[in-house]
Parts: sequence; C-alpha cells; structure tokens
Amino acid sequence: MVSTAPGPLLQLDNGVQMPALGLGVGAVEESTGRAVGSVEAALRAGYRLVDTASVYGNEGEVADGLTRSGVPREEVFLTTKLWIADYGYDSALRSFEASLRRLQTDHVDLYLLHQPMPWDFDATVQAYRALETLLADGRARAIGVCNFSEQHLARLAAATDVVPAVNQVELHPYFSQPGLRRAHAAAGITTQAWSPIGGVLSWNAGADGHPGPLADPVVTGIASELGKTPAQVLLRWHLDSGRSAIPKSWRPERIAENLDVFDVTLSVEQITLIDALDTGVRSGPDPDKRRA
Repeated sequence: MVSTAPGPLLQLDNGVQMPALGLGVGAVEESTGRAVGSVEAALRAGYRLVDTASVYGNEGEVADGLTRSGVPREEVFLTTKLWIADYGYDSALRSFEASLRRLQTDHVDLYLLHQPMPWDFDATVQAYRALETLLADGRARAIGVCNFSEQHLARLAAATDVVPAVNQVELHPYFSQPGLRRAHAAAGITTQAWSPIGGVLSWNAGADGHPGPLADPVVTGIASELGKTPAQVLLRWHLDSGRSAIPKSWRPERIAENLDVFDVTLSVEQITLIDALDTGVRSGPDPDKRRA
C-alpha cells in the first residue's frame, strides 16, 4: 500500500502501516445498494481505509465504489472479515478466495475473524491458522480478529503462532473497555473501534437512560469549545488515544464531516473527561453468546 491518507498512520506489529481513520460499510440489511456510493464518496473525500466483511453482503459494492472513485487500489487499505459459518481451515481458505473475487483484488490489507466461537474454539483456531497461511503467502498483509475478549485472546495465543495485528471491538465513550485495551498494549495489538461514536446504543435506545455519547453534555461542551461537532470530538478522542476508528455513514456530507478532524487535538483533561463516561455496559452482541 502506498498511503495518501490524511491524518495519522498506525504501524501494526508486523510493520504494515494502516490509516487510523477509515470508513465502515455496515451490514447487508442496511447497505444493499448503498455501499457503492458511500465508498466512492469516502475515497474521493480522502479516506484510504475501507472496512467490509463477507457477511455484510457488499464486498462487490465496495469493489465497484473503489473503481468509480478513480483511486488506485494500491492506495487503499482494504479490510474484510471471515464469518463464523466458514470457520475451519479449508473452509476459511475457500471463503477468502470468494472474498477476493468479489472485491476484485488479489490481496487484502487486513483479514479478520469476525468473532470468536467459544462454543467451538477449535474451529476458531483452525480458521486463524488459515489466516496465518494467507499472511505467509502474502495474500493478506496483516491478520487479526474482531470482538475477542482478553480470555479469547489468551486462548488463541496458546494455540497459534502469530499475534493478531488488530482486534476490532465495540468501543465508544460509554463502553471503552480499558482492561481489554491494556491487554492489547501489552501484546502489541492495535485497538480498532467499531461504533466509535456510539451508534450501537440506538439498538437499545432509551433502555439505560443515557442520552448517547453524541448528546452527552461532556461531549457537546467540548465540541462547543473546539468549534467541532460531537462526532468529530469523539473521533478525535479515539485518534488522540492511539486507536483506529471506522465510523459508518451512507451520507456524503457526514462522511466528509467525519474526516474533518485533523485540525484539532484534545487536551489530556478533555480526554480524561470523556474516558470517565464509561459505563462498562456493552450494547452490541456478546461475543460469548452463540450467533447464527
């Protein structure tokens, strides 16, 4: 990858550089027919990281958006993920090849296990061993996981050879996972936040009485001080804390707004105030529970 991304690059544990801020393209039920335009708009605006997954059903749309943008493939950091239905060694390799065909590329920059399967961790390990093969072959420039807890990471480390370069997890001010982030730092794993501005809380809107990070008085107060939007403040919070973030949006104006965060930084005091909003309550799926 030849990066032309604005903003910081994060160096992964194997030396590969990844843009800290990227575009997430969401799930299939939300994105059908929309990912092409959002990827095109994001790349034209300056994004150089796009995150998709086989289960989202839009890898082909991501490829079309990249083509329409006119941005060369080698300038784009492309991430996709292996879904649990394809765990196991041989099935993981087959699924990867299918993803490459849909993405119209000969490699991905980051390939991730979408979540652990604690009820069949051997299949999880075999899938990760397939990722290790893809890394050795150069078809994946870096490999990692999503939604792994400290316990899952420890089990994986005991059975495999390559430390995940990235763990992509639910992470926003109301669920900031400080213990997991400390484990990442100790192991050399880069933390990447999905739902970085707390959109996942809308799945349980009103259930816990919180207004959501975007409406939280701490966040709106900092936004007023800096002349930025609450979303921009939260993205800056991730970047200033050394994390990667992949906000999702289909609206070109919001996509551009989310990228306009490189002319400010948060103070230590402001970061501390946002850190203190953590409730320890997960809003997304529990990675220890079985999913279809």
